[in-house]
Amino acid sequence: QAQLVESGGGLVQAGGSLRVSCAASGGTFSRTDMGWFRQAPGKEREFVTAIPWAGVRKYYIDSVKGRFTISRDNAKNTVYLQMNSLKLEDTAVYYCAAAREGYWYTGPDDFVSWGQGTQVTVSS
Repeated sequence: QAQLVESGGGLVQAGGSLRVSCAASGGTFSRTDMGWFRQAPGKEREFVTAIPWAGVRKYYIDSVKGRFTISRDNAKNTVYLQMNSLKLEDTAVYYCAAAREGYWYTGPDDFVSWGQGTQVTVSS
């Protein structure tokens, strides 16, 4: 399974932007679906977005569509989450996630490895 390390979280004002990154090791990154989850205080962890290793389609939950963008750099074994127009309700710990290598993406249940998380706090 992949080892994942997130970075780039922090404090940002509402309406601002932030980019978090996730460096992966221990597998063939270019053949691994990658995603981001988040967990807000007192809530369960939720799926946010995914970028499959095959194909061009990306997946987002409705609440972040048009504001968040997931991307990947296979040469750097890194996946990014660009977050724009941040809202107070985006405050959460953001976790990078990896699916099993070589699998076709079918949904959030595909993910089997998570990083330690990075805190994103949006202030008013």
